[in-house]
Amino acid sequence: MSLEIVPLTVGPLQTNAYLLADTATRLAAVVDPGAEGERIAAEAQRRGWRIRHVWITHAHFDHIGGLAALAEALPTWPIVAMHPDDLWLWRLEGGAPLFGFRLDPGPEPSVFLEHGQRLRLGSTTFEVRHAPGHTPGHVMFYAAEPGVLLAGDVIFREGIGRTDLPQADFQTLLHSIATQVLPLPDQTRILPGHGPETTVGHERRFNPFLVGGL
Repeated sequence: MSLEIVPLTVGPLQTNAYLLADTATRLAAVVDPGAEGERIAAEAQRRGWRIRHVWITHAHFDHIGGLAALAEALPTWPIVAMHPDDLWLWRLEGGAPLFGFRLDPGPEPSVFLEHGQRLRLGSTTFEVRHAPGHTPGHVMFYAAEPGVLLAGDVIFREGIGRTDLPQADFQTLLHSIATQVLPLPDQTRILPGHGPETTVGHERRFNPFLVGGL
């Protein structure tokens, strides 16, 4: 398997940005550059990787806030992909004004994702899984062969995403987890938007929001 994943914890909300690379071709993608775009670009450069794509799980400011700086630091403007149901949030600066500051979200997405779409990074295929509830356009990226789910803010280690923000909904989020996360093999690694990684099996057994409820 030629996929390598480098987690980078960035910004004041300790968001997990993920630098993905196909080590055979050295092509790379970034999932959720929430802050510190220059640092993400520098890490890719240090490893000899070429960032061509940015995949956004959802458009909250702490997941897109580093995109402008990342794009400026790259020799070639990246292709930005996101679900269209979060475009309204993108255009509201990821909700940053609600928290008292402004944000330049950078280059607007040019690729709009849909459920079931396949994304290729070298020899690895990622499946787009639409998982609304935290935001209407939240997606996850699942690679079956390495057994990895980049989950954004859908599910955390023994937790789930917030549903007290605009256009979030608790029952919708639980339905997304039941249909898009829990059917995956127990050994699937969950790489969340915040906090430590976990597995589907661990969350099935120990997540207090799910145990006995789904």
